[in-house]
Order: sequence, then C-alpha cells, then structure tokens
Amino acid sequence: MLFKQSILEMIADGRVTYAFRRWKRPTVKAGGTLTTSIGVLAIEEVKPVEPEQISGRHAVAAGFDSLAQLKANLATQRDAPLYRIRFRLAGEDPRIALRREDDLSADDLTLLLKKLERYDAASKHGAWTERVLEMIDQNPNTKAGDLAEQLRVEKEWLKTNIRKLKQLGLTESLSPGYQISPRGAALLDHLKRQEQEA
Repeated sequence: MLFKQSILEMIADGRVTYAFRRWKRPTVKAGGTLTTSIGVLAIEEVKPVEPEQISGRHAVAAGFDSLAQLKANLATQRDAPLYRIRFRLAGEDPRIALRREDDLSADDLTLLLKKLERYDAASKHGAWTERVLEMIDQNPNTKAGDLAEQLRVEKEWLKTNIRKLKQLGLTESLSPGYQISPRGAALLDHLKRQEQEA
C-alpha cells in the first residue's frame, strides 16, 4: 500500500488515520504493520465497504477535502472491491536507526557479508551487491534508470535489489535517487581494507 508524500505528511501530524483502496485482495491486514518513509504504521482495521457506507468524517480522515472528492476519486477505480483501512503511526522506521549504526562489530560485518553473498549467489547478474553500493556511493542523487544504464542492468531489477540493501540499512532513498548510509559507508570501508590486505 503506497501513499503520496502529501498524505504521509498528514499521517505524520495525525490528520490522516484512514485510507480507501480498491483491491482484488488486500495487501495489508489488521494487526500487521506497514513501513513508510515517515515511520511504521500499525494497521488496526481492514474492512470491505460500499461507497455509500463512507462518511464525510472518514473522507476527511483519509486526506480528502470532502466526501464528494473521495467518491470522485473512487469512481475512477471500479474494477475491485473497496476496503477501508484504519491505521496509526506506531513509531520510527527501524531502518532509519539501523542506517546510522556505523560502528560495525565483527559479528555485524560477518552477518552483513553473508547476506550480501546470498543476494549475489541468487542473482541472474552474478555478484552485484558491492558494485551497486559503490555506484550509489560515487553517484548520490542519481535516478535508478541512470544507475541501471551505467551498470547495464534493468531498471526494475536494480530498484528491487536496492530495496534489499535498504532493508539492511546500507542505503537511503532520496528525491531523486539514493545515497549510501553511514552503515553502508562503514561496510564499503571494510571491503576496501580487505581488498588492500589481499
């Protein structure tokens, strides 16, 4: 479930606590969480509804100016059941704190390197993790399409795999592009030292 930046800002200050989505099958469930750029949302309710069951209060709590505006938005999407999702901001994105952790222990490094080796081994492009981290480090704020072109890989493949690095706290998303996090920089420094010692 994705939100526009303007809606995320309203979620952050408590004005938005509902969303309405048409889904063949819900992508979130009650009791689950959703990680966003502003933090982790706790999903409290996912309920199928008919458009007639939506109140003006719900429309405003979903970030719309009026019920009419929400219904006009929903009218463009009639191909799946409608769901009302209630949520709250539960806390900071744990990846943010992870990104800042640049004092990596031997155990941290071993764990990270094992994960990167698994990503490399499973890839149709062979070893890619260090190459992508170095490319992002050397080209901050560069769009995924431009990075993909330089790396000679598909844009969607690259975006999917950068998300894996982001989950490990090694990269950060910018607008546009990406940058290496302090944690990612510490890992790259370790890899460079290993190469020099080899």
